[in-house]
Amino acid sequence: MQEDSNCYLLDTSVILDDPTNILKISDNNNNGVIISNIVLAELNNKKDDIRSDAGFRAREFFRLADNCDGEPLSFDQMPQCFRKKQKLNTEDKFYKLSLHFSASSYSDEIVPINLYIIFRENYHVSKNFTEPKGLNDAKISEIAKDYELILLTNDISFKIASEVEHVNAQTIKNSSVENFDELEFSFSFPYEDEPILENIQEHKNFEQITFVQEAVSQSTEIYETGIQRHALVLNNALEWQDFDRRFGEHYNANLIRPINLEQKFYYSMITHPLNSITVVSGATGSGKTLMALQAGLELVEDGVVEGIIYARNTVTSSDSASEMGFRKGDQDQKLGYFMYPLYSAVNFTIEHQNKHSIDAKVEYTGNTNSIKRENATETFMVNNNIEVMDIAHIRGTSINKKLVIIDEAQNLTNATMKLIGTRMGEGTKLVIMGDPAQIDHPFLSKRRNALVSLLQKASKTNFISAINLKHTIRSEIANWFDKYF
Repeated sequence: MQEDSNCYLLDTSVILDDPTNILKISDNNNNGVIISNIVLAELNNKKDDIRSDAGFRAREFFRLADNCDGEPLSFDQMPQCFRKKQKLNTEDKFYKLSLHFSASSYSDEIVPINLYIIFRENYHVSKNFTEPKGLNDAKISEIAKDYELILLTNDISFKIASEVEHVNAQTIKNSSVENFDELEFSFSFPYEDEPILENIQEHKNFEQITFVQEAVSQSTEIYETGIQRHALVLNNALEWQDFDRRFGEHYNANLIRPINLEQKFYYSMITHPLNSITVVSGATGSGKTLMALQAGLELVEDGVVEGIIYARNTVTSSDSASEMGFRKGDQDQKLGYFMYPLYSAVNFTIEHQNKHSIDAKVEYTGNTNSIKRENATETFMVNNNIEVMDIAHIRGTSINKKLVIIDEAQNLTNATMKLIGTRMGEGTKLVIMGDPAQIDHPFLSKRRNALVSLLQKASKTNFISAINLKHTIRSEIANWFDKYF
């Protein structure tokens, strides 16, 4: 460990955010990473919670600890950055764990990462602490202050309280995406004679490019001619898109056509043979689910995939009484409550195929309890190999040669999204969709969720494609609440 290394004391929230934060903070053991027995106890209390992401990540931490070597240490064996001050509490005990992170976690080789644990039985703060809550935080802060450690926490109230006590407290923002709403994947450029994109290497694969032709009038005024050319970026080149031909008379009449430019790009990206992952953000009414279903039906018919899997996170709008476990019925019936976006898209497709579709700009919202309609929906899904699945049930599976649609990704943590991604097998295409403005998860925000993290990664890598659907077709009531409430 270098002389200028830092020693970080982690709050429980940092590990519950993602256990691999330990690996990032350690920087291959260049920094000291420390937790207290309080954090260890809080993680232990969380690990039996089988319904929450926090419980899953607590268990992930103990899986790491279970497969590693550990040993008690003396004060003199602790990292040099920890020993800046003399041992103030003679009862403190120390322990070291060597965590073995997998080679896939930010490194090409497995390096044992040292995690140091401080065991303190008697905390000074316990003698005069009168608040009904926050005692554990105060105990963690006490250790940080005693040994002049940098406290890392994602709990802003804990951070402020620690800074009041002159503790160096910081927030780890590895999972936070600032200014995500400024991420752009669609660009428009003017041209006169031939459309040319300069510095094309600056654009990532499957970014959407629109060229708008301009001309000069006799009065030297510049005006648009109405001619547009569209392209996707692929391997530092432009792949021209003939949407009139793609979605014209040769388009499958049984499928619903994209109705705007964004949807045409979106559809083309999902079905592109060189694209495996599509991340899409958009509000209700933008066509996320409907277009993904149409693209999936085409892929099934062409034999590119063998079926469609729709998985939607079952986090509700902070209403515990409406969660899965409190719903009536068996597992399939409970899951059906959360699959309405898919069933709505399926019913709309059936109406289209029966030539009785209502206005193509309006999503079907009819009586899904109708026995006739329910039977038609089930038959359609069986005939087209469409399955529904709870996010939790993807764990432990391997999905091959399917189009997998993950909905409500804004309510997924990065750890859960990684778990889902690692379940995807050969020949599978993945569509990840959501609305960053609709966060229902109690521990996530519009800057900290799997959807915005993937959008950010798409802006930096060629492996993931992304698109923002900004054009929505909704009622005046929905638009008012979205804009003004």
